[in-house]
Amino acid sequence: MNIKKQKPLDKGAGMLLPVASLPSNYGIGTFGKAALDFIDFLQKSGLKYWQILPLGPTGYGDSPYQSFSAFAGNPYFIDLDYLIEEGLLTAEEVSAVKWFEDESYIDYEKIYLNRFNVLKKAYFNSLNKYMEETEYKDFCEKNSFWLEDYALFMAIKESFDNLEWLKWPDDIRLRDADTVEKYRERLKEEIGFWKFTQYKFIVQWEILRKYAGQNGVSIIGDIPIYVAMDSADAWVNNKEFQMNQDHRPISVSGVPPDLFSKTGQFWGNPLYDWDYMLKDDFSWWRNRMRHSARLYHIIRIDHFIGIVRYYSIPVGAESAVNGIYELGPGIALLKAINEEIGDSKIIAEDLGVVTEDVKKILKKTGYPGMKILIFAFDGKSDNPNLPVHLKKNSVIYGGTHDNDTLRGFISSCDEEVSVCIRKYFEVKENEKMVKKIMEAGFNSRANVAIFQMQDYLMLGNETKTNTPSTLGDNWKWRLGKGQASSELSGIIRNMKKER
Repeated sequence: MNIKKQKPLDKGAGMLLPVASLPSNYGIGTFGKAALDFIDFLQKSGLKYWQILPLGPTGYGDSPYQSFSAFAGNPYFIDLDYLIEEGLLTAEEVSAVKWFEDESYIDYEKIYLNRFNVLKKAYFNSLNKYMEETEYKDFCEKNSFWLEDYALFMAIKESFDNLEWLKWPDDIRLRDADTVEKYRERLKEEIGFWKFTQYKFIVQWEILRKYAGQNGVSIIGDIPIYVAMDSADAWVNNKEFQMNQDHRPISVSGVPPDLFSKTGQFWGNPLYDWDYMLKDDFSWWRNRMRHSARLYHIIRIDHFIGIVRYYSIPVGAESAVNGIYELGPGIALLKAINEEIGDSKIIAEDLGVVTEDVKKILKKTGYPGMKILIFAFDGKSDNPNLPVHLKKNSVIYGGTHDNDTLRGFISSCDEEVSVCIRKYFEVKENEKMVKKIMEAGFNSRANVAIFQMQDYLMLGNETKTNTPSTLGDNWKWRLGKGQASSELSGIIRNMKKER
């Protein structure tokens, strides 16, 4: 099957920082002034890429990789100052809420209990302001293929005290047509609210995306290969997934034991019915990727190897150890993706067991794969993550959001790895090791080098974004006001001066 080969990414360096981690007065990062200031900081630092985590609305566990929708945006990121400027909120209404105890961490409970109440005030104030204007109507019409179902899903979910859809009464869980219409009429006001949040999300995001492009910064969006079980996608598109006639999953997702976890990872997402999707010419994926290309300059597909072969775990299994591999759609899906994304480009997160089939597909598509520097120092000269082995069409990371920070890694690694790093870089002090690792990434042959903000700041594992296979105390770290400083910009420029 012929497929147009993607051109390599422009050579440059970047930073990984979730939108949620940006500073703000309201407990979590938003698309407001701090985000625009961060673009300025990247530009002054000579960084061309800003990688973020998925932007979808989060649920239990706060993971951006388990979202209520593959299309919707997280209402938490709507900037409240913009809403005040529009006259939809007052400063007093916003400041009346205590958004955090410690501004260095996100308090998701406070955000959850307060954010929607404030946004609902903005929604009701908007009803007579512009909800009948052409721009809003155009947004709803353009996004109707997902927006209607998402808004209904969230309204119903809220009416059931946020119960997961698999536990809803059978008539609405199975989407009986008359029942769906009954809920649509009964929850009209609530549905309008959820549409409003998506409209404000997109309007504010497009301002930020445009500003990034004007300042030479490309935004790398991150999309999970799978959708969450408790999502509008799984509830509405039953035929697209491996589910039985009762709309319940047969098998779920995960990965076998790997570098991240000795017992594997039990993700629990519904698996796609690839045979059905192929017959349907991947219409759901086409919609998803076309939508993603409107959001991001570059799209990182998380767990890309699942497109070639995926790990299937029977429902009811207690861990990921006893799953089996099944064949994915491969090049047929990627051809459909390429036909939808226009000028956007793809990064393939190919971490894990990379088979020859994966390597062939990457070569055929031109998608750059990923390498991780903290995986490089096992004493083996042929380790593919070593800087000397990196290829041009690749993206090198110090570590991802699932890894230790560089300083945390060096402080906690075993003696054998520590000796390997000291010998490789001919340094002894931990801080110098961090700097040497980063410089090695910058000066490698890889087209793009990306490090976490925590690494640029030389921070330890107390600021780690996520620990895989654990629930709670993740996704919480926030950048402090003033940490993205002119001094740090100068340090970054000096470290990457040859790139």
